[in-house]
Amino acid sequence: MAASEPKTSAPARIAQAIRNDIESGRLRDGQRLPSTRELAKEWHASQRTITDAMDLLVKEGYIASQNRSGRVVTTPTTVSLALSAPFRPVRPRIVYVGGFPGSGKSEFARTLARATNWAILDKDTIARPLIEPALEDLGQSINDRESDVYFNRLRPREYEALEGVINDNIEVGTSVIATAPYIKEFTDRAWLDRVIARGETYRADCTFVWVRCSLDTMLMYLRRRGAGRDTAKLADWGRYSAGLNLDFRPEVDHVVIDNDPDSPPLRTQAQQLIDSFRRDSAQ
Repeated sequence: MAASEPKTSAPARIAQAIRNDIESGRLRDGQRLPSTRELAKEWHASQRTITDAMDLLVKEGYIASQNRSGRVVTTPTTVSLALSAPFRPVRPRIVYVGGFPGSGKSEFARTLARATNWAILDKDTIARPLIEPALEDLGQSINDRESDVYFNRLRPREYEALEGVINDNIEVGTSVIATAPYIKEFTDRAWLDRVIARGETYRADCTFVWVRCSLDTMLMYLRRRGAGRDTAKLADWGRYSAGLNLDFRPEVDHVVIDNDPDSPPLRTQAQQLIDSFRRDSAQ
C-alpha cells in the first residue's frame, strides 16, 4: 500500500520534470519553451508556480531568458551526456527499465540511450498500433489497460513483441534499453530466469532497473501527459494510488533510480550506471 510521503514544492517538481525532458532529449538546445501561461495550463499549475520553476532552471543553467525568444533551452556542455565516447561493450547488454506509470522510466531510458547510443525499445511504441485496434475488435475501449480481456489476451502479446525486437538486436551484438512497466515480470522468477538464460545464449548481459518516485511526482507526470490510458487512474486517483506498493522492487539483483526533486539528476544516475558497466567489462 502507498505510504505517506514528505511534500516537495510544486515548482521543484515541475523544474525537475522539465530538466528530465532536456536530459532525455525531448527538449533540445536552443528550443523555445512555451509561454508562462501555456506552461501553467500544461502543468495544471499557477503562473507564479511556473515562474518559480523557471527561475530554478535558470540558476541551474538549463534555460535562459531572451528578449524576443522568451525562454530557451541552453543546456551547458558540462551537462551533456555526449561528452564521452559511446560505450560499446564486448558483450551486448540488455537493460530492462521498469516502473509504475508516471514514474519517469521512459525519461531515464531515453537519457541512458543518449549517453550510450544503444537502441531504445519502448513497449507502447512497439505494440500500441496493434493493441488499440485489437481492443476495439474485442469490444473494449482503446484506452483499456485494466480489464481481464486486456490482461489475459493482449498484454502477453505486447511483451512477446518487445522480447522479439530485443532478440533481433542482441543477435547482432547491439545493446538495448527496453522500457515497460515490467511489474508482473519483475516478480516472476520463471520469467527472470528465462530472460537471463536467453541473454547467456546470445552472450549478452542483463541489467534490471526499477525507476521509483513519490506519488506526488507520479500524479504530476500522469496529469501532464494526459494519455487516454491514464484516464481511469486519474478519475479515481485515491483508490488507484492506495493500491500501489511504493516499496516494490524486482526479485533479482537490480538498480534503483530515484526520480524525485531531491534525487540526483537522471543524467548523473545514468552515468553512474554506465560506469558500472565499464567496470564489469574491464573485469
